[in-house]
Amino acid sequence: MMHMTFYWGKNVTILFDSWRTNSWLSYALSLLALLLAAAFYQYMEDRRIRFKILAKSKPSSSASSPPPYPATTIDAPLLRSAAVAAGGWAAPAKVATAVLFGVNSALGYLLMLAVMSFNGGVFVAVVLGLAAGYLVFRSGGEEDLIALENPCACS
Repeated sequence: MMHMTFYWGKNVTILFDSWRTNSWLSYALSLLALLLAAAFYQYMEDRRIRFKILAKSKPSSSASSPPPYPATTIDAPLLRSAAVAAGGWAAPAKVATAVLFGVNSALGYLLMLAVMSFNGGVFVAVVLGLAAGYLVFRSGGEEDLIALENPCACS
């Protein structure tokens, strides 16, 4: 039976028909697995952000050469970033960042679907895992650095 409101109990189906809990032990182990998966989500997000910072800080061969556009008093960050993107390291870094983003998005959506089981214990385990993972892996402030680097950021 599909629940449409939060309920508390050990009988829950998580993500797949084969992942059913029918005892308190299987329920507790499933909650632990969800808590660890949510913490791993934060770890992967931290890795993606750090990789993005590392990729941006790498020197480009085209950065030392003069820009392909004439020097003017107008600052053109879009043209400058296009010149940097022509460097040899930018394409692999973008692909790797996109792969990390895809893996992290998939994990995030799976966690969301697990919460949509409407089991209170599953909800609490995922939220606690996200909070614990954020505290351990992401509370260093690197995401603030990325937001500060982007002058067009709205938040």
